[in-house]
Amino acid sequence: MPIEQYLDVVLLLLVSAAAINDLATRRIPNLLLLAGLSSAFILYCLSVAPGTSLLSALGGMATGLGLFLPFYIMRGMAAGDVKMMMTIGAFSGPDEALEIAILSWCIGGVMALAMVLWRGRLWLALRNIKQILYGVLTPGVDAAAVAPQTSAGAIPYGLAMAIGTIIVLLDHHG
Repeated sequence: MPIEQYLDVVLLLLVSAAAINDLATRRIPNLLLLAGLSSAFILYCLSVAPGTSLLSALGGMATGLGLFLPFYIMRGMAAGDVKMMMTIGAFSGPDEALEIAILSWCIGGVMALAMVLWRGRLWLALRNIKQILYGVLTPGVDAAAVAPQTSAGAIPYGLAMAIGTIIVLLDHHG
């Protein structure tokens, strides 16, 4: 079996374990992500072109980090979610990391909307969005200082990233 298939299997196991843990505990363990990163780098070192593979992994990590870090800074996402996207990027490379991130945002948005509607917190969510946008778009205003004090609720974003990853892998192999 080529290294790419091993990478896909390990990635599927990783995102599945992370999603289950996120659903159960609302956390994505650092040890799980470290094991995933280690596995990816070991497999890349065993590939036909380790230099190119490792560069792709680093590019994917940078893509995942660059796309999700701003949401963490604005307090819209937990650090574990950012680290998970970075780890997914290590497995997938920059192009697929971008695809997975976009799908994850869409899936996460649907999950968040369903959650605030279910809990009757739509107006609080809209007020929080307005407050965040004001802090980000108004010159001279510290975005962190005007961050919402009351959350409309959190979602297990690890599940959204797992679903996005699975969709991209199925699309590329199906």
